Amino acid sequence: MTKTFASRADLSPKRATFTRLSEHAWAYTAEGDPNSGVVIAENAALVVDTTATPAMARQLISQIRRVTDRPIKYVVLSHYHAVRVLGASAFFSEGAQEIIASRGTRELIAERGGQDMQSEIERFPRLFDAVETVPGLTWPTLVFERDLTLYLGDLEVQIKHVGMGHTKGDTIVWLPQERVLFSGDLVEFGAAAYTGDAQLAHWPGTLEVLRRLSPEKLVPGRGPALLSNAEANRAIDYTKSFVETLLSSARESIAAGHDLRQAFAHARSRMDPLFGDVFIYEHCLPFDVSRAFDEASGISHPRIWTAERDREMWQALQD
Repeated sequence: MTKTFASRADLSPKRATFTRLSEHAWAYTAEGDPNSGVVIAENAALVVDTTATPAMARQLISQIRRVTDRPIKYVVLSHYHAVRVLGASAFFSEGAQEIIASRGTRELIAERGGQDMQSEIERFPRLFDAVETVPGLTWPTLVFERDLTLYLGDLEVQIKHVGMGHTKGDTIVWLPQERVLFSGDLVEFGAAAYTGDAQLAHWPGTLEVLRRLSPEKLVPGRGPALLSNAEANRAIDYTKSFVETLLSSARESIAAGHDLRQAFAHARSRMDPLFGDVFIYEHCLPFDVSRAFDEASGISHPRIWTAERDREMWQALQD
């Protein structure tokens, strides 16, 4: 295995798809790269996750402009990771008035946003095309605790923090009239779940909250748009299995007295047969096992990933 990040070998471009889900909702997906969501109502549009750079965001904007000229008044951050938020500035010229995030997301930006930006860019440069266009950290202008409801004309848009999982600040966007759910990285499908900043023990319960919404359409953080309740449940089951297998393997390693390197080998023995062929698995797994090992050891608040820590961990586990 390579001592450089697996993602550095991921150089092939991905084809973006803009799919209409309902009267007001669209999915912007890209073959396992991070997804965005779009809501277009009678008086305004809303974007869920902004891509990684302003230059990349303009590609999303061009898709939106093919179907509407309405102002994109609202940007919602599903969580704080750089690949989701650093394109936000491109939307100011499109009418953006508010950047909306949960309290937990804002706290994480303040605590570790700069370190996260540097580490993500170094890990996965293809996802940060034209990174020089990023003006700096993206800060929310409107912060909510648990729930925020917008009415875009007659369309109700619920923005919710229903529980921790991928991060402590995860935010979903739910259209109850059309039963469309934008889950962010709380749900993945056909891709590894990155859990380096996760609250793993809480994540399965949060997924069950999403299941109880009974979405008919679901846009996961990565993977294709899911176009039925059965597909949505399959994606929830997939993510839950990934998280539970990862955490249980780490708990087994702690009980056996393993060090991190041994825990990584044990996790591979359980995870590879189930998930070894999905998008970004080799990139995510060392970070995933490191966080699971910490949480199983009693470290509840994820340690901050810096570019230096990334490299040290990666090299130690690849030797």
